[in-house]
Amino acid sequence: MTRFTRFLILPVLLVCGSRLSAQASKALPQPDERYKADILLVVAHPDDEGAATPYLARALDEGKRVAVAYGTRGSSGANEAGAEQAAALGDIREIEARRALTTLGIANVWFLGGQDTASQNVLQSLANWGHGATLERLVRIVRLTQPEIILTFLPGTFIGEDHGDHQASGVLATEAFDLAGDPSIFSEQVAAPMRRLEPYFENLRPWQTKKIYYFPDAADDAIFRGKGPEYSVKEISKSKKLAYWRIALESFRAHETQAKGFLDSLSKMNEEQIEKLAVSDDGWADAQRFVLGKSLVSGSVTGDIFENIHPDAIPFARPQALAEPARPEALAELAGTWSFYEEFRRAHGLTHLPHPEPPEIALQEGTTLAIPLWLRNQTAASREVTLAVDLPANWKTLTGAGKVIVGAKQVAAARVEITLPTLANPPPKKQDPQEVIVRADSNGQSIGTIKLRVALRKRALPQ
Repeated sequence: MTRFTRFLILPVLLVCGSRLSAQASKALPQPDERYKADILLVVAHPDDEGAATPYLARALDEGKRVAVAYGTRGSSGANEAGAEQAAALGDIREIEARRALTTLGIANVWFLGGQDTASQNVLQSLANWGHGATLERLVRIVRLTQPEIILTFLPGTFIGEDHGDHQASGVLATEAFDLAGDPSIFSEQVAAPMRRLEPYFENLRPWQTKKIYYFPDAADDAIFRGKGPEYSVKEISKSKKLAYWRIALESFRAHETQAKGFLDSLSKMNEEQIEKLAVSDDGWADAQRFVLGKSLVSGSVTGDIFENIHPDAIPFARPQALAEPARPEALAELAGTWSFYEEFRRAHGLTHLPHPEPPEIALQEGTTLAIPLWLRNQTAASREVTLAVDLPANWKTLTGAGKVIVGAKQVAAARVEITLPTLANPPPKKQDPQEVIVRADSNGQSIGTIKLRVALRKRALPQ
C-alpha cells in the first residue's frame, strides 16, 4: 500500500467510525408520556363517572393524572333534553361525558364500544358488549396509559340499581388488571413491527397496575364500611375553591339528557338552597368510600389510595386462583350471576370482597323472579330430585317446583319462576326484603337449601 493510499483510507475510516458511534448511541422510542395516567377510571355509561368525581377532583388537586374509559356510550338511556334516541343519543352522551370531564381537567377519555344493556344481569351485559373484544380494547388502554391505580364498580349483585353494565365494567377492569402485565395475553399488542407500516403489531409494553379499588352500586353501604379508604367530599379544593361535592355537581351539569329536570331546578336555586339539597337529597354530600380489591405494593386496607405507590414499574403478578371447593356427590345450588360471581371471586383472588349472604336482588312489582339452579349428580346412577318453594304471602310459584331427573355424572340446569305481587298504592316508606327458599331433596335427603332475599320496588331494572 502506498503512502498516498493510506492518506485516502484514513479519513474514510474515521468518518465511518464516527457514524457507527452515532448510530450506536441513538435513543430508542419510549411510551408517549402524554397518555400516562396515575388513575384509570373504568365505568359503564356517560354520567357514571359521578360515582368518583369528588375523589378525582381531590386527586387532580394533588397533581395526579386521570384517564377515563367508558364501556358504552349510553345509547339506551333516557333523553330529557331532546328527541334523539339510540345511536344518535349515544353520540350526544359521549359529548356530554367529555364536557363533564373537561370541567375537572380530564382530557384523556376512551369509549370501549359496548352496547348499553338495560338489565341487572352481568352475563347479559358481557355478552352484548362482546366480552373478549371489549377486554382486548381495555387491556390496550391499560397498556397505553400505564395507570398506577384502577377505580371501578364493585363486581357483584346487590339490592340497589345493580345495573348489569356497571357490574360488567368492574368485571372487565378486574380482568384487565390481572392480564395487562402478561406478555402472552393479546401478544400482538406488545409485538414490535417487523417492517414499515405494519398494520397489526402495536409495540406497547405489558403493564402491571399496582392497585385496584371498587365503589359499590348498592342501596345499603353497611357491608362496605372499613373495607377501604374513606374521603370527605366537604373539604375545599385548593385549585377551584369549592367543596369537592360542589365540583362534582358542577361537572354533572353537562348530563342534560339524563337529568334536565333536576338541572333546571338546580339553576333556580341560590347557594344556600343547593347546599341544603346536597345534604338531604341523593347523597351528594355523603363521604366517598372505596373497597380495596388488590394491592401489589402492600399497605393498609383503609390507608390512602396512593399509599406505597411509587412511579417505577413492578413485575407482572399472576393472579392466584383458589382451588374449587369440594362438593358432595349430589348438590343443588344457585346458578346464574350468583354462581358466576362466586367463581369470579375465586379465580381472581377476591374472596375477601364483601357480598351479601344470603344473596339478594331488587325487582319491580308485578314481574317474575327467576331463580336459576345447578343440579349436580356425580353418582353412577340417575337421581330424582324434588324441588319445593317456600314463599311470602301473595307470592306464587309459576314453574319449576316438582320432580326432575338428573342423569348420572351430569350437571343439569333448572329454574324456578315466581310471580311477584304488586305493592300498595302508595307503597310503604320502608319495604323490607322478603326471603324466598328453594329446597331440593333426593332419596329422602336434602341436597341443598337455596335462600334469596328479594326487595320489591315500584320501578327496577329487569332481572
